[in-house]
Amino acid sequence: MTVVRTGSKSAPKDRKAPISVARKAAFDVLLAVERGKSHSDDLLRGKAINVLSLPDRNLATTLVLGVLRWQIRLDHQLQALLKHPNAKLDPEVRIALRLGAFQLLHLDRIPARAAIDESVELAKHAGHRFASGMVNAVLRKLGPPHLEPLEESVAQLAFAQAHPAWMVERWADFYGIESARAICHHGQRAPVLTIRLENAAVEAELNGAGVLLEAGQLLTAARSVVAGDVAGTAAFREGRVRFQDEGSQLIAEIAAVNLNDQGGKILDACAAPGGKTLILAERNPQVRIVACESSEPRLEQLRKRLALRADRIECRHGDATVLAEGSVFDLALADVPCSGTGTLGRNPEIRRRLHLEDLSRQAERQRGILRSALRAVRVGGRVVYSTCSLEPEENERVVSAVAGETHSVRMVSLEPSIAALVKKGIVTASGAEQLRHWITPEGALRLLPGASPTDGFFIALIERQS
Repeated sequence: MTVVRTGSKSAPKDRKAPISVARKAAFDVLLAVERGKSHSDDLLRGKAINVLSLPDRNLATTLVLGVLRWQIRLDHQLQALLKHPNAKLDPEVRIALRLGAFQLLHLDRIPARAAIDESVELAKHAGHRFASGMVNAVLRKLGPPHLEPLEESVAQLAFAQAHPAWMVERWADFYGIESARAICHHGQRAPVLTIRLENAAVEAELNGAGVLLEAGQLLTAARSVVAGDVAGTAAFREGRVRFQDEGSQLIAEIAAVNLNDQGGKILDACAAPGGKTLILAERNPQVRIVACESSEPRLEQLRKRLALRADRIECRHGDATVLAEGSVFDLALADVPCSGTGTLGRNPEIRRRLHLEDLSRQAERQRGILRSALRAVRVGGRVVYSTCSLEPEENERVVSAVAGETHSVRMVSLEPSIAALVKKGIVTASGAEQLRHWITPEGALRLLPGASPTDGFFIALIERQS
């Protein structure tokens, strides 16, 4: 952790002073997240952020994700400095305090004066002039932080890394304390910005536009962005390059390689936002794909994204738990809605919104989707079940529960799929070695953040036998 030396700190001004566009944009995004209006990932890709210059966009993103990642600890630190520690603060005031505290305690290139003064002004501009003095006073009390808390126990680890204790306790129980520590540390770092290239020519085009890339660790079509503005390139606007984590790409690659026929029909049961659907279409140019989505707004976005392939991809509005068309698909992908605990670095607000009881509700729907997908494939057809969750209730327990209901399905090891992907030049040899290490005893694949170079994912392959 880096520290800012605060030096002299100004008192709040009587008149409203200008606020940098990056801090104002970050404040607006954080307020929308606080009010539950949207997710940070969606908002940070929205128009209000995209119109900013690249430096301002980067700063706004750093502020939003940093505050959300460290919010549990920031609130604890700030609450102790309030004149009335149990006082309930308005959302705008809380966010102004968090923004200032994050900059003071976690960024070393932000002048303390700017961090404090602009937090005060944010409170004023939001209509809380009388609270702006309190914002100034509290932030002035934030000196250099003490030594980092110990991480010897689960409780210490959870506090030090600003994660809910109940989450960390579960990970320590399921995967061991060292894996839990790695997951937490991964959740506090900026995620690797990963893209998928349509072809090699796109990489040369991006390089020409000043975008520097490194090869992905698992997949030959993946690249990590070292520098440059991918979103500002023609290739991005035209859909020839897209942002997508390597683990997310891998799910679709595993599904695609399990379609053995030259033709056939694929079901993408929970298709939006469509990145995996595109990979299925790219890898199987001769097949027809039915892409389902239960949300009308997300379905409309899906149709727009897949419009150039509308001759082969049919987008349908429908609940994935009650698919109307049965036993006609050769392959189904059930990338189900889940808690998202494998993506806490990318979607840090999940750790504040998710509750333990949510997992059982999620699992009930996930079992329904998997049952429906298995009914939709023909005898001998296969279903790829996947989540971006670390929780067993949403992963192996869903698969075992559905498989235990009938003798007509069986789990298939992903080892042959990995070998086939290597043979096709889709997975690198070093990537295959890593993936084999993460295959579970049942033959599924579990990618844990901090151990794998991806977000957290679970992938299982199930075959219908009768």
